[in-house]
Amino acid sequence: MAKFKYKAIDATGRQSTGTIEASNEDVARSQLASRRLMVSSIEETGLVKSSKKKGQAYNKKITSVQLTVFTRQLATLLQAGLPLLRACQILCEQERDPNFKTALTNICDQIQSGNSLSDAFSQYPKMFDHLYVNMIKAGEAGGVLDTVLDRLATFQEKADKIKKKVKSAMVYPSVVVTVAFVIVYVLLTFVVPSFQSMIASQGGQMPALTDFVMSIGNILREHLIATIIVIVALIVLIRMAFKVKKVSDGFSRLLFHMPKIGSFLQIVAVSRFSRTFGTLMASGVPILQSMKITTETLSNPVLQDALMKVHDRIRDGETLYMPLEQSKVFPPMVCSMVQVGEETGQLPEMLSRVADNYDEEVDNAVGALTSIIEPLLIVFLAAIVGTIVVAMFLPIISVIQRMAG
Repeated sequence: MAKFKYKAIDATGRQSTGTIEASNEDVARSQLASRRLMVSSIEETGLVKSSKKKGQAYNKKITSVQLTVFTRQLATLLQAGLPLLRACQILCEQERDPNFKTALTNICDQIQSGNSLSDAFSQYPKMFDHLYVNMIKAGEAGGVLDTVLDRLATFQEKADKIKKKVKSAMVYPSVVVTVAFVIVYVLLTFVVPSFQSMIASQGGQMPALTDFVMSIGNILREHLIATIIVIVALIVLIRMAFKVKKVSDGFSRLLFHMPKIGSFLQIVAVSRFSRTFGTLMASGVPILQSMKITTETLSNPVLQDALMKVHDRIRDGETLYMPLEQSKVFPPMVCSMVQVGEETGQLPEMLSRVADNYDEEVDNAVGALTSIIEPLLIVFLAAIVGTIVVAMFLPIISVIQRMAG
């Protein structure tokens, strides 16, 4: 790839200068002509590294908040009438993350060289996923890039809101479990040994439960580092096991069919499906491509399998409603709304309403799930602590009975 410096005259008669990257001079002239520039002079200034290689060098993940803010700001600048290149340059100048800033600099260079925004974004798959790039491409093809970016920003904001709600529901259980482990550790390593020495001095007989609890306390006290290593190793092995697709898919299917938890996962998945599929359709992405992209964005294998079958039946000429209903995965209300959307020609709008409705359902489901988890955790904590207390008092009762007899 070579870099060319050019002078040209635009459609208004003004002279402009700049640089452009192309494989040869003819390609460079062709790119400039497609931008309605009449070249007066052009010369090669040297070779440049492949933009793909540069993209790979800085292709690191950014947070969902960073991406949402960038998308919203880019949409706002384009809606204000700024050219795409200038809007990207402004966002690049104000970016504080050095990794994202370098990527945006390269994206600006590619836009200046005549590449499309979707092509530039596609070289950073960890920053801009398949869904994002395809929506940008659809917006460029339809000449509504600013509208599509606005929809993308709204989509990301609502997706982040759902994630935060689910994460917040997990805070209380995490705190309770952590406190439980701390209490159990203190009881087993500090309280149990004092009971053990007292019972041994009285010559009491150790019941089986007491002996078991004391053995665990001795292991934690004398082999703490080894115990921590074993626990960490188990966690690593479990995480490695879940990276195997068959294991993770099997566990996901199991959770999906469990009472309460399965209903919650279904609500979250249907909300994401409706929002993603509706946003893609509203942005002008063809229905088969929208279905394929949506399937790839879902993490639940049950819905993925169902949507793959729906995709194949749509490809064979069927409507969306019938295969969705026959999949037995989507609630009747969703199928009915899809049917109405297809009959009235307002499928994207109907899907958006379904997503809004299920966003509220997610709120209710999070509250219901939390109300179930809380008493279960309390019972779990009470059972563990109660077992330890009973194990300590059994030998004391035995000693008292012997002394009384």
